[in-house]
Amino acid sequence: MAKRDYYEILGVERGADEKVLKSAYRKLAMQYHPDRNPGDDAAEALFKEVNEAYDILKDGQRRAAYDRFGHAAFENGGGGGGFGAHSHDFASTMSDIFEEFFGMSGGGRRSGGRERGADLRYNLEITLEEAFAGKTVEIEVPTSITCQPCGGSGAKPGSSPTTCRTCGGSGRVRAAQGFFTLERACPSCQGRGQVISDPCTNCGGVGRVTQERTLSVNIPAGIEDGTRIRLAGEGEAGLRGGPSGDLYIFLSIKPHEFFQRDGADLYCRVPISMTTASLGGQFDVPTVDGGTTRVKVPESTQTGKQFRLKGKGMPVMRSNQHGDMYIQVTVETPTNLTKRQRELLAEFEKESSGENNPESAGFFARVKDFLDKIGS
Repeated sequence: MAKRDYYEILGVERGADEKVLKSAYRKLAMQYHPDRNPGDDAAEALFKEVNEAYDILKDGQRRAAYDRFGHAAFENGGGGGGFGAHSHDFASTMSDIFEEFFGMSGGGRRSGGRERGADLRYNLEITLEEAFAGKTVEIEVPTSITCQPCGGSGAKPGSSPTTCRTCGGSGRVRAAQGFFTLERACPSCQGRGQVISDPCTNCGGVGRVTQERTLSVNIPAGIEDGTRIRLAGEGEAGLRGGPSGDLYIFLSIKPHEFFQRDGADLYCRVPISMTTASLGGQFDVPTVDGGTTRVKVPESTQTGKQFRLKGKGMPVMRSNQHGDMYIQVTVETPTNLTKRQRELLAEFEKESSGENNPESAGFFARVKDFLDKIGS
């Protein structure tokens, strides 16, 4: 079943600000909270749906991606979010609600503080010719990588994190709040379950350092503008040895001097002279593969006439097919006429008849009939 629109789930407009989003979220979360609807599977499903929608829309980067690509922006990111999101099981959903209402976290971080690194975005612009041929490009990505001296643990080499005495390693402590007994992140270890008494001097105890990496990205032939490429595990390194996030490359194609693209087809607008359009002729046009092809123009060609060059368009990804190229001609009216040219055109006009210009002759004949009817 297709997923519902996140804005529809929260009942807000697409331009809703953070305050409106949070207000709508709180209202719906309280309405469908499992404690208020014990045994109601439908309410529990709606509760999870509301949390998933808010989790995406409250984050500016993920919201921008959703606005542009819809649910497809997170199809390969895992569990409803390719931009730093994590899957929401029932326990984490309860944690989100507690944090929103009471400023507490209902669940601590994973044991040892192993947190998944954030997903990263990289904008890459290529030419139409590069999209046609495909290529491998190298990009420089500043990101956080696992600290080598401590292996990501955050502890000084030769030492290791110790179990937190406050929470006993669970990362959570209990607190009474009215009728509820809530769990929150341990204030001593910040929910990690472990403390580092002797931090690594290279990373300061976080288990990762910032460094610029060079990555090779394969651009397949025929790729389209707006395509998203996911490089799994190439995002930010996780905290204290946690798994790395993913790197998402958003591709854009530079506007071309001659061609406009529509899927696998290319369009090129070519101005031709009045004499070529009248008497016929030919001209050469460039092709996206770097060559040229000749187009023959029959006599009496009109503005807007299209010529199809089969197979001269863009390749279709994951196939051996190519689109077509369409040449659309426009007839150019002569300018900067000499005296003799004016005389020749005047002679031509004098000798011409409705048969030479059937479209304009027909139009003005209809205009005359229309005016005669009004005047009668």
